Amino acid sequence: MSRTRTLAAGVAVAAFTALALSGCATTGGGGGDTGSTEKPAIDVGVSLEGKTICFGFSGSETEFWAAGIAAISDSLEAADARVIEHNSNEDPNKQLEQMNDCITQGVDGIIIIPEDGSSADTIIAEANKADIPIGVFNRPPASEDGAAIVAVADNRGVSAATMEHMVTEAEALGLDRKIRSIIMVGNLSDQNAVERRNGFYDVVDANPDLFEEPIEVQTNWDAATGQANLEAAMQANPEIDLLFTSSDFLYPQIRSVLEPLGLWKAAGEDGHVIMGGIDGDNRACNLLKDGFVDATGVQDLFTEAESLLTALAEAIDAGETDADELLLDPGFALTQDNVEEKEKDTWGCMITPPNS
Repeated sequence: MSRTRTLAAGVAVAAFTALALSGCATTGGGGGDTGSTEKPAIDVGVSLEGKTICFGFSGSETEFWAAGIAAISDSLEAADARVIEHNSNEDPNKQLEQMNDCITQGVDGIIIIPEDGSSADTIIAEANKADIPIGVFNRPPASEDGAAIVAVADNRGVSAATMEHMVTEAEALGLDRKIRSIIMVGNLSDQNAVERRNGFYDVVDANPDLFEEPIEVQTNWDAATGQANLEAAMQANPEIDLLFTSSDFLYPQIRSVLEPLGLWKAAGEDGHVIMGGIDGDNRACNLLKDGFVDATGVQDLFTEAESLLTALAEAIDAGETDADELLLDPGFALTQDNVEEKEKDTWGCMITPPNS
């Protein structure tokens, strides 16, 4: 299988600045009630009238997933498709059952946000056997052993770019010792988590004279687990210079651990821990503007959604049941140095999240 296309960053941001997020759960938001209620409008290029699309996702627990689900659902409806939605609530076996039910109903296309890479492989294989084109949003399959349209960020490259900025900030501190760092690692059954960890270590390994051996904090993409393990790590290693989180949704937990220790400080203040992560969500954008976060690796969520929907719609229209393509989003690092220039290209800076 060969998947080779690269996305142009920023194409669809303007179309989504008023993304509908009301009613989507998230661990990311602030303290109000609703998000924007205007709907986005993606022109997928062909009409899907009379077509049935099965859309399966594993939960909407972060701003990123809530925004992605809203973008895909609303855009399919705008293209006049009949949409069957299934939320598996992070249960891969349930998601497989739901997708098999869609296959039995004879849907025209499938879109999944899989629980992990292995379950994505299984669902792709089932869709291929049934001659149904399938698209995978943001969380890639573990192998290339099937035909699927996959839209995903360059997680390794974006993580490395984020870390490179953080290292520059750490060097400016003029420490007379090596940098003491923590990486909060995602669930390593998810290829995104693997690549984000790889990007972090690409920079660490390229600068052996700068870093002590990093401390790894396992989160398994779970807020409570991440907080408990970070608390334990900070008790054992109270002097930390740099913290990298594999997902921005964990900042409330990070703050709850660092603030009592006097380490939740803005850049330039005594006690500031250089911080960065991945996603580019609304909270990270605001924390960066306030000086608490130094950088965030931005996935172009809206362009990924648009490119996936367009490619799948074209495959359905052409009767291509084995469409096979990688739509790679290069992403970028949003930093305190470039925020004025790049915030308009950052999905999290452009939405009003729920409960904000």
